[in-house]
Amino acid sequence: MTSTRNSDRLGRITGSLFVTGALAFGAAATVLSSTFNWPDVLREPPGEVLPAFVAGGPSLVWTWFATAWTYAILVVPILLLPAVLGRRSDPVLRVATFVGATSVVLSLIGFLRWVFVVPPLAQSYTSGDDTTRVAVDAAWTAQHQFGGALLGEHLGQLLAIAWAGTLSVVILRTHVLPRWLGATGLVVSALYLTNQGDILATAVPGFPVWDLGGLIGSTSWGLWVAALGVVVLLRPVHAASAGSQADVPLPSATVPDPRQPASAGVRS
Repeated sequence: MTSTRNSDRLGRITGSLFVTGALAFGAAATVLSSTFNWPDVLREPPGEVLPAFVAGGPSLVWTWFATAWTYAILVVPILLLPAVLGRRSDPVLRVATFVGATSVVLSLIGFLRWVFVVPPLAQSYTSGDDTTRVAVDAAWTAQHQFGGALLGEHLGQLLAIAWAGTLSVVILRTHVLPRWLGATGLVVSALYLTNQGDILATAVPGFPVWDLGGLIGSTSWGLWVAALGVVVLLRPVHAASAGSQADVPLPSATVPDPRQPASAGVRS
């Protein structure tokens, strides 16, 4: 009974954090988009980005801060999910969990550079002379391509896609969660992958780009994560127990001894 209550509590926590993280990040990203034209601003030259960043003032920095740490919430339910599903010993899911948690950390780095790296660059660019601006331009490009395009966008998104795709395959093979969630997870992962064209184009000019890939991919991925949270939140505890026993062979049946009294009660 205690184990059941603990499993129920862990499921509620995990599901709630998935939903909270997805919705909170969506809200913060919406504010960032309306005040700073994100994510389109990521592809603008420093001569436009840095003065606009300074004009945004401290409120823009705090918006980036909120965007970063609301996304970081997702690392906790990603780590808890295998235990909730009763599949902590599943090697595929364990690797996927590590990949998913790493993706969140990489994206967090990409977001937080706007809090700790970009502000001094922006101030130097707007207050400096032409020589200073040339130097800041080079520094901006270096940190933007490394911390943003490489870590936050390319690796962060690829690992997030790998986590969602692998989890979806596990769902479809084991039925540990509804099959529709696994099927839609594969579709969402494929859509999100199309955004890599826009990222690779920053290093390989002329690389094919689908302009809607980022918007559709990231939005559908966020909605899928929220749906995952809702399913986990509402999932009966006994389903987790059944899922954890799905691959365990049943003991051979024995004929009861009619001389022994039948036991009463429900087995957990």
